[in-house]
Amino acid sequence: MIESLLIANRGEIARRIIRTAKRLGIRTIAVHSEADADLPFVAEADEAVCIGPANPAQSYRNTEAILAAAKSTGAQAIHPGYGFLSENADFARTVEVNGLIWVGPGAEAITAMGDKINARNLMAAAGVPVAPGTKDPAATVEAALEAAAEIGFPVMVKAAAGGGGMGMAVAADEAGLRSEYEKVRAFAERMFGDGSVLIERYFPRVRHVEVQILGHADGRVIALSERECSVQRRNQKLVEEAPSPAVSPELRERLLAAAVKAGEAVNYRNAGTVECLLDPATGEFFFLEMNTRLQVEHPITEIIHGIDLVEEQLKIASGEETNIHMGQAGHAIELRINAEDPKRFLPGPGKVATWEEPDGEGVRVDSGYAEGTTVTPFYDSLMAKLIVTGADRDEAIARARTAVADFRIAGPKNNLPFFAELLENEEFLSGDYDTGIVSRMR
Repeated sequence: MIESLLIANRGEIARRIIRTAKRLGIRTIAVHSEADADLPFVAEADEAVCIGPANPAQSYRNTEAILAAAKSTGAQAIHPGYGFLSENADFARTVEVNGLIWVGPGAEAITAMGDKINARNLMAAAGVPVAPGTKDPAATVEAALEAAAEIGFPVMVKAAAGGGGMGMAVAADEAGLRSEYEKVRAFAERMFGDGSVLIERYFPRVRHVEVQILGHADGRVIALSERECSVQRRNQKLVEEAPSPAVSPELRERLLAAAVKAGEAVNYRNAGTVECLLDPATGEFFFLEMNTRLQVEHPITEIIHGIDLVEEQLKIASGEETNIHMGQAGHAIELRINAEDPKRFLPGPGKVATWEEPDGEGVRVDSGYAEGTTVTPFYDSLMAKLIVTGADRDEAIARARTAVADFRIAGPKNNLPFFAELLENEEFLSGDYDTGIVSRMR
C-alpha cells in the first residue's frame, strides 16, 4: 500500500481523501493556496505546504509547485481529487515520469475521453449507444448548420474539450445555431484552449444517469451501480440519488454492461464514471461523457454498496486486490450545499459566522468549511455535501428534510432553502422528473 500521499486539491474532497488515508495508516500531505491556509483540510493533514497565491493558475493548477511539494515532503503518490488537474493527462504523465504514483487512470485514457468527439467515436466503435451527432468537429458555422439539418433541430452545441456542464448551449433553429455556435466556440477557446465544437441531438425531456466503474490493474472493469443526477442548474448538478428511480432492473443491466464496454475500450484503470442521457419516453440511453476521476457524488454509491471508493482507488493504484461487494441496499441522496443564493444560484461568498452540521441516523456531511473560515470567490462555490440514506427513497427524503432544517449556516449565502423547497416538490417526490425540474420550479 502507498505509504505517503499528497492531495492536490482543497476543501471537502481534500478532507475526504485525508480521512480514508489516515484510516489506512498513510501519511498525508496537503497543498494549499494562501487563501486557504485556515481551512480544516490544511490542519488535518500530517503535513501542509503553501504552493502559491489564491489564483488557481498559481497554486492548485501549478504543476511545478505541486511536484516540488511532493519532492520536498517525500510523497510517494498524488491524488488529484476532482476538478483542477484531475483530468489533465499531461499532469498525470508528468507525475509518473517523476517516479510518483498517480491515483487515477492512465494518461492515455484521460486523453481519449477528454475530447467529446473522440470519446463519442470510440464509444460507438465499442458498441456503446451514442446520440446522433457529428463525428468530426464542426469547423465552421456552415458545417454546424449542415449537421443540424441532418440531425434535426433542436440541437446541443458543445465544446468538444469542455466538461462539468460548461461550454454547452441549445439551438432551436438556424438563427439560434448561428448565434450559439460562435458563443460556444469563443468560450471553448478561452476556457479550454480548444475551440472545437460538437453538434448533437438535443432531447427536450431527458434524465441524466451515470454509472460508477472501477478498472483494476489486471484489466478487469466492473460497474457498480447507477446514480440519478437530473436535478441541475445551468447543466451543473445540485442533487444526486442512488439508485435512480427511473431505472428498472432490465435497464440497469443494459446500463452497467455499456459502462463496462466503455471502460474496456480505453483500458481504464481506477475509478471513473460513465455519464448517459436517458430518454424516459423510450427507455433509450446514450453515452454523454466519461469522467476520468472520482466524482463529487461518489458518497451515495459508497453508502448503498457499503464500500470506500477512495480506499479502492488507493488499492488499485498500489497494485493491491480490491474487495467489492456487488450487492446494494437502501437509498441514498446527496445535496450539494453551495455558497450561492437559492433563487438565481449566483455566488455569495463570505466569512462563516455559523456552521452547525446536522447529525443522526442516516446522515453524513462531507464539508470543507467550519465556523470562522471564509468562503472566497476564487474557487467553486461548493461548501459541503449533505448525504442521507434510508431503507427506501421515502425514508431518505424524510431524513433529508430533517437534516436540511437542522443545517445552520450564516455568513455566506447558501442554497439550503432551495433544497427545503425541492424536498416538498411533487414532481421530485414522484421520482418522475428530468433535467428541467429546477427551471420549472423557478
